[in-house]
Amino acid sequence: MISIKSEKEIEIMRRGGSYLASVMKEAIAFSKPGVALCQINDLIEKSIKSKKAKPSFKMVEDYHWASCLNINQGVVHGIPNEYRLQENDYLSLDIGLFYQGFHSDMSRTIKVKSHPEKKIEDKFLAVGKKALQEAVKATKPGNRVGHISQAIEKVLRAAGYSPVEVLTGHGIGRKLHENPSIPCFLPGDIKETDLLKTGMTLALEVIYAKGKPDLVMREDDWTLETEDGQLSGLFEDTVAITDKKTLILTQ
Repeated sequence: MISIKSEKEIEIMRRGGSYLASVMKEAIAFSKPGVALCQINDLIEKSIKSKKAKPSFKMVEDYHWASCLNINQGVVHGIPNEYRLQENDYLSLDIGLFYQGFHSDMSRTIKVKSHPEKKIEDKFLAVGKKALQEAVKATKPGNRVGHISQAIEKVLRAAGYSPVEVLTGHGIGRKLHENPSIPCFLPGDIKETDLLKTGMTLALEVIYAKGKPDLVMREDDWTLETEDGQLSGLFEDTVAITDKKTLILTQ
C-alpha cells in the first residue's frame, strides 16, 4: 500500500528535510583530501543529533553507521571506514534523518578538491544533477512512477551513461523505505506503473554508472560497486506532492 500524508505530516517532513539538507551541507564542506570517511560519518551523526533527530540508517537492521559513503566505483551502502579522501576522488554521500516520527533521505556526489570554492563543471556530475531535476519535474499528480523513471533514463542515456537497474528510489515517511519503488529506467509500459497522487512523499534517486550497470558486492557484505570498476554517481532528494506543486523537502 502507498502511504498518503496529511498536510501536517508533510510539514513535519519538511522540517526534517531542511535539517537533513543542513547536515549534508556541513558534510560536503568537511569532505576534503586527507579526511577519513569515518570522520565524515562522525560529523554527520553529531550534526543530526544536535537537531534532536536520529540517523535513519542506524535504524536499519545490522547497519551501525549514520551514513553511507561511497568512493569512485562505489554505488551504495558504503561503510564509512578509515579510508582517507584523495584529490579528485568522487565521493557519494547518502544520509537519512528521522525527525518526529518521519524519515527523510538525501544523496549527493561530489569531486573532492583541496579548494572546493573553485568550481569546475564536471559533466558526469552535471548529468546526475540534471536527471534529478527532471525527475522532480515529472513528479506531479496524474503522472505515474514510470514518468519519473523515463525522465531519469532519458537524461542518463543521452549522455552515454547507464542507469543502475537493480536499485531504485522509493516512497518514504514513517518507514525509511515505503511503496512505490521508483526505478532509474522504464522497464515496461508507463500505464502499468503506480499513479502519482497528492500527499505522496517520495525519495527520488538517480543511481547511475559511467560504464555498465552491473554491480558486485564487496567483502564487507554492504558496499555495492560497479563490476567494471568505472565511476558511479548518486543524487537523491525527498519530495512531497501537494495540490499546488511538488515540494523538495531536502531543499
